[in-house]
Amino acid sequence: MERFANAANWQLEQSYETRGPRALKRSKKEKKESNRLPIKTATGIVPALRSPSPESSDNEVEEEEKEKEKVDEMEVDQGVAEEGKPKIPERQRVLEAKEELAKIASAVQEDPEENIGMLKLMREMTDDHNTTIQKLALAALMTVYKDVIPGYRIRPLTEEEQKVKVSKDVKKLRTFEQGLVAGYQIYVEKLGKLVKSSRTDGSPALLSLAKVAVNCACQLLSHVPHFNFRGELLKIVVQVLSVKTIDDNFTKARTTLEEIFRTDEDGTASFEAVQLLSKMFKAKHYRIDESVLNTFLSLRLLSELDVKASTDSVDNPKLKRKKKDREFRTKKARKLEKEKKEVEKEMREADATVSYEEREKRQSETLKLVFVTYFKVLKERPPGLMAATLEGLAKFAHLINLDFFGDLLVALKELIAEAEEELEDDESSSPGSRNATREALLCVITAFALLQGQGEKMLNVDLNYFTTHLYKTLLPLSLDADIELSHKSLRLPDPNLPAPPASRVNVATQIEMVIRALDALFFRQNGATNVSRMAAFTKRLLLTSLQMPEKSTLATVGVVNKLGKKYHRQLAGLFSTEESVGDGVYMMEADEPERSNPFAATIWETVLLEKHYSPAVSEAAKGMQKIFVQKKR
Repeated sequence: MERFANAANWQLEQSYETRGPRALKRSKKEKKESNRLPIKTATGIVPALRSPSPESSDNEVEEEEKEKEKVDEMEVDQGVAEEGKPKIPERQRVLEAKEELAKIASAVQEDPEENIGMLKLMREMTDDHNTTIQKLALAALMTVYKDVIPGYRIRPLTEEEQKVKVSKDVKKLRTFEQGLVAGYQIYVEKLGKLVKSSRTDGSPALLSLAKVAVNCACQLLSHVPHFNFRGELLKIVVQVLSVKTIDDNFTKARTTLEEIFRTDEDGTASFEAVQLLSKMFKAKHYRIDESVLNTFLSLRLLSELDVKASTDSVDNPKLKRKKKDREFRTKKARKLEKEKKEVEKEMREADATVSYEEREKRQSETLKLVFVTYFKVLKERPPGLMAATLEGLAKFAHLINLDFFGDLLVALKELIAEAEEELEDDESSSPGSRNATREALLCVITAFALLQGQGEKMLNVDLNYFTTHLYKTLLPLSLDADIELSHKSLRLPDPNLPAPPASRVNVATQIEMVIRALDALFFRQNGATNVSRMAAFTKRLLLTSLQMPEKSTLATVGVVNKLGKKYHRQLAGLFSTEESVGDGVYMMEADEPERSNPFAATIWETVLLEKHYSPAVSEAAKGMQKIFVQKKR
């Protein structure tokens, strides 16, 4: 009661008025009154604008972020739940791809006309993100195409042919052919893109894919060279050969090209390949590997067109069957069959004539491109290609037009002069430089090869320059330790020399080239032979054989024996002083054979050769005396 004793004196109203504004209870989401100006809406209502306090706004932002995170987690969980299955391992995907590829390949090979559309699934697998699956799909497609491609080239149908109504079987065949060509074109373009992209992007995955693509292109060229898009496959091979890097792709492409040149019968594929190669050579300014130019040595050109009938054939059309083995036919049937055979014979003869003419024309064009390439190399003298060019000219020299002989012989003389200068200069004969002796011998062989097959037209051509060089080369060549060695010889490399060059097609040793040149000089030329020249070569060959290795000595003695069998009367004076008609002294150091005065010398080298450590050389030397002396008697 004491608490309310002075209640009458309380100033309740005054205290209520002096109190601050009432703090109304608001929810957390309610916003305070905003100090911004009100905006009147189109309906005439002026809404109250409120802004949250800093504390409440921070709390609300945090709550909104938490709610967002919860929503994201729920969406991820929902996505995983929708997938239902865990991610398949790559190894399992590769195994499943193998099984699928095998099923598709088996189905297409069993019935190509019905299941040719299934190859689209295999082509789609070549774009998979897994490199292994791409390789498997590329290889599987190559195998299937090798099996289902027909033995003829498929041409596109014309508009008139498409309008003509055909039978169900013909329509089915046309659908198969057009589908095969369309899919094959996509596949070949895919191979080309992989090879091209690997040259700009050198990633390991892309390089491995390019290796498979090159192998597939080479396999298709080897097995189905007659089919469509052969030019695109050849472009892939030539593109690989345009670099100087010798790797597995390069070797595979070069081997495939050589096989095409050897097996091409009509010459069309060879002509297209040579066209692409010549364009590539020109674009690269002939800075290519020697082995690429040596592929021309595998070409089947005009020399093989003169085909003779086989004398060993057992198929004799004149041989009649016995009467008991004949099938009974009426007179009318025999007459019809006879007329049919005559028509077939005429058709075969007409086809053979057209085929022969077309083949000869294509091979003539191919030969022109080859010679243009060789002449360009002789003119520009790029490093590393002279030996391959001279080898090619020596092989195809008998097919060269007579109008080019003069320029070609001049170029060969210039090359020999350069080789002689290089051999005389001690500085230029440093390790790793080109083999000048070998190139000079190839020039001599090429010059002599020009005479072969030309008959009486070439009797007035003077080759004394080349003969003199061959005679002058014999002495220093006999002292060369590598006279019997080539790049294929088994020998340890010299640690002081640079790495040996890449393997070449031309594997002839120096002594082999000398024997080839001597054979062309004395045994393949028409007309009379200079006796003094033969005697000088005989004397020098026996003299150089004393310091040559065994095989080289045996080869030179064999050449002398061959000369004795053919020209024993003219050369008998070398083995007997009674028959000698020469005056003066034999000049062993003379560079020209005619100036050496060979008949003033005698053959005493046979006495030492008979005591040679090799029984074969000893027997050959003993027989030499009998050849020259006994034949004279």
